[in-house]
Parts: sequence; C-alpha cells; structure tokens
Amino acid sequence: MKTIKNNHLFIPLVVLFTTIGMASCSKLNETVYGSVSIAPASNGTQAPGSLAGAYNQLNSIATNQGDWYAMEEHSSDELLGPTRGTDWDDFGTWRRLHLHTWDGTHNQVVDTWNVLNGAVFQATLLAETASGQTKAEAQFLRAFFATLVVDLYGQLPYRAAADGPDVIPKVYTRANAIPFILADLDAAIAALPSYTQGTRDKATKEAAEFLEARIYLNKAVYTNDPTHPAGPFTFNSADMNKVISLCDAIASNPALKLSPNYWDNFSWLNGTNSSELIFSRTHNDGINVQWQSCMAFHYNQAPSGWNGFTTLQEFYNSFEPTDTRLGGPLSGYTNLMGSNAGFLVGQVKGPQGGTVGNPIVNLKDRSGNPLIFTPDVSLFFSTEAKGIRVVKYPLDPSTVNASGGGASGNDFVFFRFADARLMKAEAILRGGTATGGETPLSIVNGIRTLRGASTLASLDLPTLLAERGRELYYEAIRRTDMIRFGVFNAPVDQRPVASDPSRCVYPIPTIATSSNPNLKQNYGY
Repeated sequence: MKTIKNNHLFIPLVVLFTTIGMASCSKLNETVYGSVSIAPASNGTQAPGSLAGAYNQLNSIATNQGDWYAMEEHSSDELLGPTRGTDWDDFGTWRRLHLHTWDGTHNQVVDTWNVLNGAVFQATLLAETASGQTKAEAQFLRAFFATLVVDLYGQLPYRAAADGPDVIPKVYTRANAIPFILADLDAAIAALPSYTQGTRDKATKEAAEFLEARIYLNKAVYTNDPTHPAGPFTFNSADMNKVISLCDAIASNPALKLSPNYWDNFSWLNGTNSSELIFSRTHNDGINVQWQSCMAFHYNQAPSGWNGFTTLQEFYNSFEPTDTRLGGPLSGYTNLMGSNAGFLVGQVKGPQGGTVGNPIVNLKDRSGNPLIFTPDVSLFFSTEAKGIRVVKYPLDPSTVNASGGGASGNDFVFFRFADARLMKAEAILRGGTATGGETPLSIVNGIRTLRGASTLASLDLPTLLAERGRELYYEAIRRTDMIRFGVFNAPVDQRPVASDPSRCVYPIPTIATSSNPNLKQNYGY
C-alpha cells in the first residue's frame, strides 16, 4: 500500500482523545466523556477558544481521503476502494464502508466521531462566550460541525462552554438537535455579512442560508422515527417552502451564479475563476487537495499516486458523452500532465519519467505493459489497472515536480451554488411552492444545458437524484442524498445484496458509549 497522506489509520486512540482539546493544556487533567475531549486551563476553568482555532477544525476534514469524506462517499454508489494484491487492504476499512458492514469499532467511525465532536466544542467555546460577528461566525461553525455529527451518527453530545471538565455531556437526539442547530443558524444569518468572493472561506449570510436549506431539505430524515432511519419519510410543504426561500435569498446575491465552465469550480484557480463557491477552505488556510488526485492516480502518473480508489462503472455510464462533467482535456493541464480532468478510462498518458515538462507518452504498468484503466473492478481482487479513476480537483502542473501538487492552490469546496439550485428544484418537486416562474425541470435543464448535456423532457425524483450525482460527485454529499431519496441500502456494484436499513445511521463508537452513559447505541447495532 502506498503512503496515505494525513491518514488516521494508525494513530492510537489515546492520542486522539488527548489532542482534540486545547493543545497547550495538560493531558493529565483531561476528562473524556463520549469522546468529547475537554482540557481545562491551569485554574480549572475551560481555556478560551479562538476563532482561528475553530476554523482550523475544518482542515481535519478537508485534507483527508478518509474519515468524514470516506464515510460519505465509500458507502455510496460513487466511490470504491478495491484491494490490489496487498495494496489497499488496510484491514478491510474501505471494503467495510462499501459493504455497509461497519460496527462501533471501525476506525473511520471512531476517528470521525472524535474529530467532529472536538470541532463542535471548539466552536461552542466562542458561540457561547463571544459577541458580535465573532459569535455569529462561531455559531455557524458549530452548526456546520453539529450537522455533520447528526447526519452521520443520529445523536449530538453537547457540553456548554461554562461546564466544568467533570460534567458528562448531555446528548441531543437527532430530532432535538435540529432546533438547537437551526437556532444557531438563524442567529448567524441575522448577524453575518453578505458573501463576497474574498470571504468564501469565512462564515457569511449565504453560507448559513445554504446550511439551513440543507437541514430543512433533510428534516424529514432527521426527525423520523429512529427505528426507521431508512424511511419512509414525509416531507412537509412548509419545510420545502423554507428551502425555496433560503435558496432564493442565496441567488439574490449578484456575486453568485453558475460557472459556465464546470472545471473552474475545482481547478487550481477555482478561488478566483469560480462564481459558485459559497463556502470553501483555501490553500492559504493551510489545506491542499493533493490527496484528491493521489488517491486515484497510478504510481507512474504525475504526481505519483497511491493507485487506490475508483468510481463504479454504473455511475460512470450515467453520463452522456457530451456532458462536460464527465471530463476531458483541460487547457493548461492535460497538455502538461497527460491526464484529463474528470473520469479516466483507457490508455493512461503522462510526462515521460514522471517529470512535468517532459514529452507526454503512453504510460506502462509496473510490469512494463501498457497502462490501461478498465471499467471492470473488484472490491477484493483487482489488478493495478482496474477501475475508472477520477480527477475532481486538477492540480497546478507547475507545483507537481517540487511538491507533488501539495502547493497547488485549489480551494476545497464545501458549499456550491449549483447545489443550492438543485435543492430548490427538489423542494418544489417535493411539494413546495415554485417562485420566480421556475420549475424543477427548468432549473435542472438550465444546469444541464450549461454542462453540455441534453435537456430532459420530464423530471421525477429518481432522475433528480441521478442529476445531483452527475453535478456533485465526489463532493461528500452522496450518502446523505441517497438516504433522503430512499435508495441508500439498495444493491450496487460489488454489494449485490441490499444492506440493513439501520445502516442509514452509523453506530456510536463503542468507546464513546462506554464513557458517556447519556449515549445510547443506535437502532440495529
């Protein structure tokens, strides 16, 4: 197996538990309940937080092909982690996500729980003690991290900023967490400044409106009977109207519109060229997206990758050949790297010797045979060339020789305007009242036309889910979408049997339930 950048696989749990709190504090005084780590200051009170520290919690989920990203994508119909001989076995961590056979000891389940709950608390320190815009930004960040916890795990541990280190965190049920999160967002929307391209990496009114729209769209899922996490769900028209209103508010900002060039949203110039990035993390914030390419690239490509993850053939086949989201040559990239943007299948090309600037040649595998990526792939037994690879974030070629692309300037995208447009379409389709003369079909066709795809004659929910996949693939939202549309447990390639409905919520880590008596294991585990 190739080295995995920023991987948490082999970090001892005790280290995770003792580093989520403030790093400057003594580990000996640290108390952990439900994996929410709290480090008191020397006088026994909680050390104050910082806004920069709260924002930096985003780096834990924007620079890693595992954890939150893996739990959203590997469990879906978009991403697969095949084993290639002894490469990428990783004790079955990726297979278990794809097969829906995880439990409360799974490393990704445990690590993500620790990271996200630690982030919630770091934001809480300011959300409950600061004032003005600082408070509003912290409220948005707390809502963001809390939403991820609720979405993945169905419960939210909560410790107030004023609580002492020995206080066992209370636990919100999924349904009770939603009003708590929405209160944060309502306060943030009222106090935050409007979005500008220069503040795309900060909490803004539009970022908070986007997150609130996403919560209302999924509210039927989050408030459903916890013994029926796969539904059926009843979508309230008032909730759908709220989604529409929020999406309209976002669209009223003239700085936001659909980017005519899809790849402007993801290339190394996306921070300046895209008109869609509502909330992102920038390279200047201390992140890089090298992992997005390396997790798929073969060892002999530039940069030298880990030859790991692939997409599923059925998902690839859902695109029309003219759809620019499928990918193709990208000016300033393909001519130097050999690779297209988007999906890679067939003969692989790259700079001779792996050095950008050399002539582009047909690459070979480790045995000297032509390197040809094939659509067929096996979860358990794949050769080095099997599987369609994906380049979602094309790296700056000028950074590859020196840093392997680590210095590439791509933003990592959390919220994008096209998603807001698709949320409005879905809300209307689910019973909301149309506004502005728009219909779900007109919204979707407006996006498809811009992407080079044919217009649709009609639109139903399954077609809309497929369109969300084509527009938002590899953006860590697919699992959530599939659950809302009622198909998360359905068979997919390499998982021929439907999974148990309980898999629509991840288990609470076993070590967390043993340390916090207020946590109760989720139904079915």
